[in-house]
Formats: sequence, C-alpha cells, structure tokens
Amino acid sequence: MNNPQRNKPLSRRDFLKLGGGMLGLLGAGGLARKALLQPVEVVQAARSPLPLGRVEQGVLQQTVDDFDLHLIASDGWIHLPPDKVVPPYHPDDYAPAGLTTYIFGYRNVNGFTEDMVHSQKMKVQLTAPVFSIAQEHDFKLKLTNLGLQMRPDLVDAHTVHFHGFRNAIPIFDGEPHSSVGVPIIRDLTYFYRPHHPGTYMYHCHFEETEHVHMGMVGICYVIPKLSEELPGRKFAYNDYDTEYDREFVLTLNEVWALAHWCDSHIQLPEWSDYKADFHLINGRAYPHTLLPNAGTDAIHGLNNDPVTGDLIFPDHPELRYQPVSSLITCEPGERVLLRIANLGFSQQFLKTTGVRMRVVGKDATPLIKRRPVAGQTVGDLIADISYYTDTVDIAPGESRDVIFVAPNTPGEYMLYNRNLRHQSNGGHAGRGGMMTKIVVFPSGTLTAQNQPNEWCTPSGWMPAL
Repeated sequence: MNNPQRNKPLSRRDFLKLGGGMLGLLGAGGLARKALLQPVEVVQAARSPLPLGRVEQGVLQQTVDDFDLHLIASDGWIHLPPDKVVPPYHPDDYAPAGLTTYIFGYRNVNGFTEDMVHSQKMKVQLTAPVFSIAQEHDFKLKLTNLGLQMRPDLVDAHTVHFHGFRNAIPIFDGEPHSSVGVPIIRDLTYFYRPHHPGTYMYHCHFEETEHVHMGMVGICYVIPKLSEELPGRKFAYNDYDTEYDREFVLTLNEVWALAHWCDSHIQLPEWSDYKADFHLINGRAYPHTLLPNAGTDAIHGLNNDPVTGDLIFPDHPELRYQPVSSLITCEPGERVLLRIANLGFSQQFLKTTGVRMRVVGKDATPLIKRRPVAGQTVGDLIADISYYTDTVDIAPGESRDVIFVAPNTPGEYMLYNRNLRHQSNGGHAGRGGMMTKIVVFPSGTLTAQNQPNEWCTPSGWMPAL
C-alpha cells in the first residue's frame, strides 16, 4: 500500500520537528547561514540600520527618506465581542485585560526611531494599514520582521504580497517561492511603479493559510492619472463615470477562535475543520463596526503615542489595535466609492437596503472601457459592463470597486452580509458579524473628506447602535 504521507510538502513545522541535527549538518558544510538566513544576493534582506528620527516642534521626523512606507510584522492581541464565552478559546485565557484574540499582523511605523520600531511587538493591528500609490509614480515599502513575542519558537519569515499586482520582476512579488522572505530582525524594501489603477490587497505569503487567517491582511489602491490631471476631483479609474466625493475601505475577513488560540498555546489546528466564529469588516464585528476611527487619522498612523508608538484610542481602549471604522457617512446626492476586498476564506454577500450600488471595477480592472486619446487619459466609450445591484458578491481573494449615489432622504441604511450565519458573533443570538450602516446627513452637515473612512461628522455625533 502506498504511504499517503510520502508526497506531503515539508512545512516549517515539520522542519522544526527535525531538531538540531539537520542544522548541525548544514552548519558543518558552511551552508546554514547562506541557506537559512540569506536570500539571493541580488536583492538581499539585509539588516541595514533603521533610519533615526528627530523631534521638531513635537513631531517625530525621518532623517533618511529611503522609503515611502515602513511596516513591521509581528504579533499582538485584539478585542472581539465576548457575547458567547467558549472557554478557553474565546476569550483566550492568555489575553491581556480587555483583549480576547491573538493575531499576527502589520503596523505602520513611519517616523519612528529605531528603539520605537523594535518595541512594536504585540502592537500590530487588524486589519493592516491602508495605503495608496499614484499611477506611474515610484513607491518604496520597507518591511521589518520583528518576530513573534508569544511564539519565539516560530522562526517564520514574512513578506508583503501585493495581491493581483503586476510586478516588473518576481523579486518584489512577495510569494516566497519566486521571491524572498524577510527573516527575523531583517529588512527588505519593495519597489513598485504601478501602471494600472484600482483596488488591490496585500498579505503575507509565507505559511499563507495560517498568516492570512491570523490577520496579516490589508488593502492598498492605485490612484488613477485622471485624479492628478484634474486637481480637486477624485476618480476610481481613468474614467469620468468613476468620479466620487467620498471613499470608504472595507476589508472583509474572518476569525476561527480555535486556530488563534492554538497559535498562542503552541498547538496545531486541523485546518480541514475550519469554521469561522466571527466575520469582520476592517477587523471589527458589529456593533463595533459603527464606532469611530481611533484618533484623528486611524489609517495613516497619526494616532500613536509619541514616546512608545502604541496606538491610542482613549474612548475604546479595547479597540486600539482595530483602529478603522466601517461606518459610511455622506450627504444626499454625493457619490460614494466603496473599496471592498475579501481576504477571508468564505464567499461574502454584502447587501444594502434602499441604496442601489454600481460595480465599476473588479479585481483592479475597470468594467468601463474607453479608447485612449492623444494628450488625454480618457476618450470615447468602447464597452461598459458595469452593473447595478443591491448585493455585491465577492469571493476570497477578490476586490470590488462600488459607487452609489446617496439617497435624497437623510437617514440610516443598513449594509450587511446576506448570509445570516455571518451576522452573529460566535454563534450568539442577535445581530453581529459583518454588518455596518450608511448614514446620510442633511446637506451642508459634513466637512470635506481628506482620508478614506473619515467621518467628517459634527463633533460628538455617534450613530444609534
């Protein structure tokens, strides 16, 4: 009888079980350092000194501008509604006070000193920071792997896989079989020059089943040339029909409490038993999806303690590592862009009540095609396969660009998952999970939006929970 395990790929956990014998053998041949710690020499994940910072007028500034965005990869804790307590998995019995669930993740550490960067273990966020790149502009993203404080036995590398992005060369893809992984306490700077606008997503591609589910997921998007050519106006693609007034990023993912507990307790989950307990938008479950952003600029990291770099959310400290709200705010007649990406393992169906949505982009590909004209970004219409719907279906690994015109009647409109099983928290009765609201304010109420997911509401305003 054939052994069914004979052709099973060697995982990093299998590798660890081999013990020190193999390492000793490689070391004796002078190969251990080169094979295990050194990627290819062309683009080496070197331990280069982190840029030091200085404080000017109370604001920490970078002294070396060799990157546009600096992310760290590590571990941490988040808070999910403990409506249904299922000890010891939820809340995790190792969790600090007020927090419930162990995660892996990223943090934006732009402007941090070297000491601050290396103190960010256990401070990662869910979901990962949102960032944007202008079409045809260069962008450098630096990734530093700090390792896992709860699991120092796991010597995992990390990457940034820009999902669906057309890289010029494979080295920046982040898929470790054709690219490189970033070992612990090392850096790698990725280089991008995007040619195609739209909504993408990024995640770690090392041990991807585990790392993606544990929280190393986020959204990035490419701003089209048309927005640069027409200052003061915003477009999803190089097409006038994709113009919008406000934009909101919605990252969809899930949490299987058992798998997260297993990682914090040095156990191995059986992934074929996968059954998500929580379905999240921007790392939160309803009703927390309706709570404000953490700080003045939750997406770009301005809500950090100036000494420790920790995320600050005084009103809801339990959500300080889930800083991005999912509440959608607008005024009558405004065009609102929703950038939606699914980085979970389940098909999702987002439905609105009383709002008609137009899907204008799928997987960073416009559904409206125009013929280029010399000297202009857009020309005559060739094809239009965009469509109107009240339900956006989105499979794992897909993105959608959706525009709706805000209703003329101010009020609150629900945006929720049509699958009733995804509208609960841990199987508990009552509303929860993947649900938020569209709140239409009377004309003249909101200020202009400067960043995605910014509310711009009157001071002290809160939605009805």
